[in-house]
Amino acid sequence: MTALDRTFAADRVLHPWQDPALPVAERVDALLAEMTLEEKVGQLGSRWLGNDMQDAGDPPPDADPLNVAPMQDVFAASGTVPLEEAIRHGLGHLTRVYGSAPVTAEQGAAETVRLQRAVVERSRLGIPAIVHEECLTGFTTYGATVYPAAIAWAATFDPGLVERMAAAIGRDLRAVGVHQGLSPVLDVVRDYRWGRVEETMGEDPYLVAMLGAAYVRGLEGAGVIATLKHFAGYSASRAARNHGPVPMGRRELMDMILPAFETAIALGGAGSVMNSYADVDGVPAAADSWLLTEVLREEWGFTGTVVSDYWAVPFLATMHRVAADPGEAGAQALAAGIDVELPDTLGFGQGLAERVRRGELPESLVDRAARRLLTQKVRLGLLDPSWTPEGSVAGAATVDLDSPANRELARELAERSVILLAAGDVLPLLGEGRTAPARVAVVGPAADDPRTFMGCYAFPNHVLPRHPGFGLGIEAPTVLDALRAELPGAAITYERGCDVRDEDRSGFPAAVAAARAADLCVAVVGDLAGLFGQGTSGEGCDAEDLRLPGPQAGLLAELAATGTPVVVVVVSGRPYALGEVHADAAALVQAFMPGEEGGAAIAGVLSGRIQPAGRLPVQIPRTPGGQPGTYLQPPLGADSHGISNLDPSPLFPFGHGLSYTTFEVGDLLISDAEVPTDGEFTVSVTVRNTGGRAGEEVVQLYLHDVLAQVTRPVRQLAGFARVRLEPGESTGVRFHVHADRTAFTGRDLRRVVEPGDVEVLVGTSAADLPCRGGVRLTGPSRYVGRDRRLVTPVDVGSAARQQGGGDDGQS
Repeated sequence: MTALDRTFAADRVLHPWQDPALPVAERVDALLAEMTLEEKVGQLGSRWLGNDMQDAGDPPPDADPLNVAPMQDVFAASGTVPLEEAIRHGLGHLTRVYGSAPVTAEQGAAETVRLQRAVVERSRLGIPAIVHEECLTGFTTYGATVYPAAIAWAATFDPGLVERMAAAIGRDLRAVGVHQGLSPVLDVVRDYRWGRVEETMGEDPYLVAMLGAAYVRGLEGAGVIATLKHFAGYSASRAARNHGPVPMGRRELMDMILPAFETAIALGGAGSVMNSYADVDGVPAAADSWLLTEVLREEWGFTGTVVSDYWAVPFLATMHRVAADPGEAGAQALAAGIDVELPDTLGFGQGLAERVRRGELPESLVDRAARRLLTQKVRLGLLDPSWTPEGSVAGAATVDLDSPANRELARELAERSVILLAAGDVLPLLGEGRTAPARVAVVGPAADDPRTFMGCYAFPNHVLPRHPGFGLGIEAPTVLDALRAELPGAAITYERGCDVRDEDRSGFPAAVAAARAADLCVAVVGDLAGLFGQGTSGEGCDAEDLRLPGPQAGLLAELAATGTPVVVVVVSGRPYALGEVHADAAALVQAFMPGEEGGAAIAGVLSGRIQPAGRLPVQIPRTPGGQPGTYLQPPLGADSHGISNLDPSPLFPFGHGLSYTTFEVGDLLISDAEVPTDGEFTVSVTVRNTGGRAGEEVVQLYLHDVLAQVTRPVRQLAGFARVRLEPGESTGVRFHVHADRTAFTGRDLRRVVEPGDVEVLVGTSAADLPCRGGVRLTGPSRYVGRDRRLVTPVDVGSAARQQGGGDDGQS
């Protein structure tokens, strides 16, 4: 502790709420008893000093605003209160000190110290603020590691790896004084056209739940509050339009959308939840007491804070029009269960105190929210007498935000996320008696632009477009760079061909000529993430259909017409319809925004140096229309039955992914033919590597409720296990399936386990399920709540073939 720190700490008289020896609840009670109404209200607000939109890199006044949050320019222009006024009675949160402009860790730390000192010294009780930042693809700040997008984490089917990444992100955040991260996104994909598909972990609730809980464990384990978003229904907007209304019934919401959030709270220990912008069946989430209080707190037992998505509170007045003005919007949101308004205080200002004094709002609602936030501040150590602003950022001077260890994690995630959809006769390019191509043409707008590897919440795509002179802030080799290193003996030529979305085709002839003169063409196409129409993927960048953006499909068609084998690599944030592309491609690879190490990962998969290990967390559609196309469909959605001329089957199914070896899954053994509705059975299979290389397979368990009171999916993922095997090696995989895993929301909106037949299917994708059997649940229907089993534990190894014993590890 420096001399300045000691002086600051000494000036803080020890009050009961500052005594670390007292229980947390007693400290919070003592502080609340001391606070005025205005001071309690002050804790419910926030301040975003980076939202002045006046930085040197801003576009001209007549240009489209480069917002990093919805309608940021509108709220900046309308003006927010000065810092001195905002902190007069105390402050709940400081918004994005590091993430609003390109600053170094030391610069951000200095600003954090300045702001925290102001908050503490200019308010009567001297309560520090919680500092929050975005952290979806890593710490969203200049020079920090850009990990793969969340849709790529999902392609790994590896919760342990996601947890390690989140822990690394949390350590970096904590080192520079950040207390809360606004991640993970637990929205389950319902329509691939939605721009924020890249931020999700796919279309299956169980996969999202397992990976989301793992991310939460990693972040919370590093001492940073994880924020689950967007609660709930946001991803199911009509026509996939950002902020669109959600035409979803409560039963579908409870079965498809809510389980991931419940799991991340129950198994991950998430400390915060952020509301959705959407309205579901006409009720905006920010004003929905059923969602924010009855479900979240009373049914699930959540005790953390609910923070508003940016400007979701005033949106109740301006966008949803269920409140007359921001003040009334604030009263509605507080009553529903929102505790803290982000990113600036508009609805939760001192107008709340005036409403309480007029008898229009119970003070108990203010106390309820303030208690939740102050509890977090106590647990974070912000009220301890030893806390100082300088001490909170002590790690900033030495932290390396893009350390070798971070980059190694980013590399591992990228490599395990790349999906080999079809190898054809050309992949891998090296090994297995193959002769490397002597002349390779590399073509496409994603081949030499590392920004295409990064999601819309990665700092280079999120903030740096407003600051064009700063470069990327990190090293990010492109696919072209990596292929030159991977194929040193090949003559490699490069032609961009076209832009991601600009319709200019003037580059086609040069690209076609390069392909015609080569032995092999590698075409790298896909997305460039942005915000609010500035990209082809990302928040506010929704798609009319699932054709590749811009002229890219036309470029691929002309390349194929040359007769040169074309390996197509799609680097995207959503799945695109690749039926026509697949027909002409010599091989097909999908990479979901693989981050700063993505170039080498893609090139390594093409060469064969890296064994492909990614699996699809979303399906790849065959045709660009016919939405929605997710695999979780009831019978009428899964088969046309000859009634419709539209074929809903995908080009590549959920869970699909190939390797440069082959696997067989067989020897199905189900422990019991019948179990009671509160019982458990095990499902065992053997997986064999029948090829000539070591590799990894993801063994997937699906269940199908044969007859139920409501329609059920024809198959739904219930468990998975990633298995690594040497050539010729085999091992057992055993799933422990509790009857709770068949529970669903019935007609009366209660979650029920019904007696009856359950089909059991095991394989390597939702369509490749060679192991099929069944079990009958017997006894009475059973209603279940938050104590039900949320996970299907899985054992891998020789013991997994035995019925008894073994390790109840989670997939």
